[in-house]
Amino acid sequence: MTNRSVQHTTTTGTGRRSVRSRLAALLGAVLPMVAALFVAAPPASAAQLVEVTNFGTNPTNLRMHLYVPDRVQERPPVLVAVHWCTGSGPNFHSSTEFARLADQHGFIVVYPSATRSGQCFDVSSPQALRRDGGSDPVAIRSMVSYVEQRHNADPGRIYVTGSSSGAMMTNVLLGNYPDVFRAGASFAGVPHSCFGTTDGSSWNSSCANGTRNHTPQQWGDMVRGAYPGYDGPRPRIQIWHGTNDDTLRYPNFNEQIEQWTNVHGLSQTPSASDSPQPGWNRTRYGGTGDQAPVEAISIQGGGHSLPAGGMAARAVSFFGLDGTGEPEPEPEPEPEPGACRVGYTANSWNSGLTASISLTNTGDTPVSGWTLEFELPAGQTIVSGWGATYSPGSGAVTARAVSYNSTLSAGAGIQIGFQARHNGNTAEPASFTLNGAACSVV
Repeated sequence: MTNRSVQHTTTTGTGRRSVRSRLAALLGAVLPMVAALFVAAPPASAAQLVEVTNFGTNPTNLRMHLYVPDRVQERPPVLVAVHWCTGSGPNFHSSTEFARLADQHGFIVVYPSATRSGQCFDVSSPQALRRDGGSDPVAIRSMVSYVEQRHNADPGRIYVTGSSSGAMMTNVLLGNYPDVFRAGASFAGVPHSCFGTTDGSSWNSSCANGTRNHTPQQWGDMVRGAYPGYDGPRPRIQIWHGTNDDTLRYPNFNEQIEQWTNVHGLSQTPSASDSPQPGWNRTRYGGTGDQAPVEAISIQGGGHSLPAGGMAARAVSFFGLDGTGEPEPEPEPEPEPGACRVGYTANSWNSGLTASISLTNTGDTPVSGWTLEFELPAGQTIVSGWGATYSPGSGAVTARAVSYNSTLSAGAGIQIGFQARHNGNTAEPASFTLNGAACSVV
């Protein structure tokens, strides 16, 4: 009875007004809060990943996907982000943080997609391991050119990153196109040319297992051999690897460090070392700041699953894309004369010449597996040689020891030489370096 009276009372006009008053009061309080939420929330991004076709020379039929944020810098930087085997550009876009960071900092991201069986990139064929040789690197270079032309991108701020197969491609692109890429970040990769094969296969077990070991000079020569004659600044590189990687094993981490410190002419001794977060061991070479020439981060217990959370942001910071800026490259120092001496004489005729080179080790220790580097004057091309192997035949030439003279004892000298064609220029090379150290010329 009492309950019914209460129920009846709520159906009276007075009751209705009471309910309406309460609803009005409630809505009066809630609606401004809802409106405030809509005002405070950032607008949804309209940017979408789009596929680009007919982007230029594409010898291996790669696919290209492009992410352009709603707001980009006036002359936006470009990041090429390269996926792992069995992956794709759209997959790398959705499963990594690079697109979100592009929204935040206003750079453009290019996502190449491999199309061969297994969706791995070609980092093993002879064509892929030299500049403009063909295969996947040429197609990726075309993608960069497309973005430079269509989106007014800054050609001085082109970067590359990748994981696994994409990390291998990162190393390859930095070696093949040092004049295109300013820096790269390699997540669980291998050195440039480590995966190289000549039998048509795309897998190199010795490299994957971390048993392909070379000296820093040999690794560096592989990079220099990808673009013979190039003497400009080299890209900076950030190297990431997990200690428990069982696909591309951990020794590849140190081999990459050896390769790129040699390419930059740096000591193997770190300039700085720290642990930016638990389990991360970071070393820097040639500098101590966020944009050192070579930076390496070892992930204790990490497997073949990089980049993990927060690592993409570290790479973007290394590139200088987060507003920290990137220093202009410092001019390379002139090499100081080392413990070697070179004498050079040439006899020429109307279209050819014969050069004789005396090489002396003036140091106190033997030099094994030596290489002598020099710049052959324009118009001269080596056609044959003795006492060493010579490559390439013109431009920046490297003479490498042969079996019978591979060791230069302290104070010992040898004679080597070559025959060359010329177009009238019979000048002598201006300088020589033995294993990277400048020689005195007599």
